[in-house]
Amino acid sequence: MKLSRREWMTRFLASAAGASLAPLFSPEGLLAQAREKARPLNLTITGLKTFLVAPTVSPGAGIFVKVYTNQGLVGLGLATQSSKEMSTAAAINEFTPVLIGRDPTQIEAIWEDLYEGPRWRGGPLTAALSAVDIALWDILGQALGQPIYKLLGGPIHDRIRVYGGTGGVTPESWAKTKADGYTASRVQWPRGSITEMIAYTKAMRLAAGPKHEIAIHGAGRLPTSDALQYLRGVEECNLLFVEEPIQMDDIEDWVHLRAHTTTPIATGERLTTKFAFNPYLSRHLIDFAQPDLCACGGITEARKIAAIAEANRIRMAPHGPHGPAGALANFHFDAATPNFYVQETRVYTGQFDLDLHEGMVPVIKNGFCELPDRPGLGTVLNEKVAATRPYQPINRGRGIGLSTGVSAHDEDAARAANPQ
Repeated sequence: MKLSRREWMTRFLASAAGASLAPLFSPEGLLAQAREKARPLNLTITGLKTFLVAPTVSPGAGIFVKVYTNQGLVGLGLATQSSKEMSTAAAINEFTPVLIGRDPTQIEAIWEDLYEGPRWRGGPLTAALSAVDIALWDILGQALGQPIYKLLGGPIHDRIRVYGGTGGVTPESWAKTKADGYTASRVQWPRGSITEMIAYTKAMRLAAGPKHEIAIHGAGRLPTSDALQYLRGVEECNLLFVEEPIQMDDIEDWVHLRAHTTTPIATGERLTTKFAFNPYLSRHLIDFAQPDLCACGGITEARKIAAIAEANRIRMAPHGPHGPAGALANFHFDAATPNFYVQETRVYTGQFDLDLHEGMVPVIKNGFCELPDRPGLGTVLNEKVAATRPYQPINRGRGIGLSTGVSAHDEDAARAANPQ
């Protein structure tokens, strides 16, 4: 039977993605080799414990899990699920009967059991799986005395490029960003009408100069018609990308955007697993994939998402507003991912973060993060410090937005009048 060009390309890309994944997950692959080295320890999981920690900078509380083993190794993982923190913690705890007695180095088998077992998936369930997955990689790295990125094939990037700076429309506003060594910045949506947003972006490009890469951080706040006007209006600015110009509710909206603008597009922080990412990647609807490792399925699933993206010549720019534990998961992933491009970060040197993680936080210098050198994830969670910031329920809903016919401008006014 003669294949059509579309059918041939679909099979080719599937084969290419499979080839990218084979070295990691095949019986003789890197993960299998690492498991064999850890086998003499006879590791088994003996318990789990969750910790909800009120946020400092991140918009959602920290949902931490510690996975305990019979040999004293403790894996640390983090989930993110804004406004559903308690649901996610409960989902982690519900994994306990499945995990007790299991070999924590059977990461792929455990992932499949935790994902395929529940009849319903997504949201807090996948975020919970993400936290456990990161903790299992932490245990394996500690067992072998190696950073996680060494278990993923070793670093293809010897340091991790990160965003920095806050933007502005004068050369002076960019001076510190450039002095600090940053070569890329991600800035918030310009405010005002579409015409004002376009004018501001053009002024910002002029102020930053032609070499500095600028990404615009949206939050799906515009209707598709407005987003398209903006994307087309800033094409001459040669932006790195515009992130989340619209919501994820209708993929045909993304098809429409991609077909009518040359401005690069990024999205993915609200997508979970390779199944949700695949249409965006295989149909070339985005230029940068942005999985959140603490929500998409962990390190294991992020690797598969990256392989599909690589087969479609799409780069990776993971979501990363987390504290040190989530950031370190990203940095291990970034280091070993061929199509990684740039990483979202935040400041990790606040006193609470330093105390919570006993000084084991990422090191950012001259616009790059240094590769972690400690075994496993490379950090710990101090329970006494965590207890000083007890979780308080967070409700981010306001009942305003596109679904109720409120414009982005009016939404800004409503938020200013009724802050949370």
